[in-house]
Amino acid sequence: MTRIYTRTGDGGETSLFGGGRVSKDDLRVSAYGSVDELNAVLGLARATGMPQEIDGVLERLQHQLFDLGAELATPDAASRAAGHVMPTPAERVAALEGEIDRFEALLPPLREFVLPGGTPAAAALHHARTVARRAEREIVRLAGREPVNPELLKYVNRLSDLLFVLARAANRASGRPDVTWIASR
Repeated sequence: MTRIYTRTGDGGETSLFGGGRVSKDDLRVSAYGSVDELNAVLGLARATGMPQEIDGVLERLQHQLFDLGAELATPDAASRAAGHVMPTPAERVAALEGEIDRFEALLPPLREFVLPGGTPAAAALHHARTVARRAEREIVRLAGREPVNPELLKYVNRLSDLLFVLARAANRASGRPDVTWIASR
């Protein structure tokens, strides 16, 4: 069995999939690091006792986020083209939209802004949504400097929308209303 530590990153650099080394503060590393963080936050959300229907969706998303992180960690077009990493397909974006529509149909229409909170499961999903938005911003920054699959960016955008809807669905499944914003006076 190999050791978990390699000592190759001790100087502040890391290896990318398909070759090459970059600084650990590189935009690409930040982008896939935030995707990894999002995956961990989804794992934490699942550990709160998520309703089974939502938990199944989150498990599927965790697998897809691993794929997305691998795509971001592979700047080399030749490695991607050789099939070492599958690019995020448009069908995944459409699937997220289908999930949003399915869960949203079960919820009352929004008439007010919703604050993060309610049940622990909903609060965890709202946290995941904010991490998804940060990952999206970092991917946008990366796309301004290097080519990024546009479907990947669309995916992360829809994912944050889905997480918002799932947070509302988690509250609803527990019989808790959404926490709505009341303007400060």
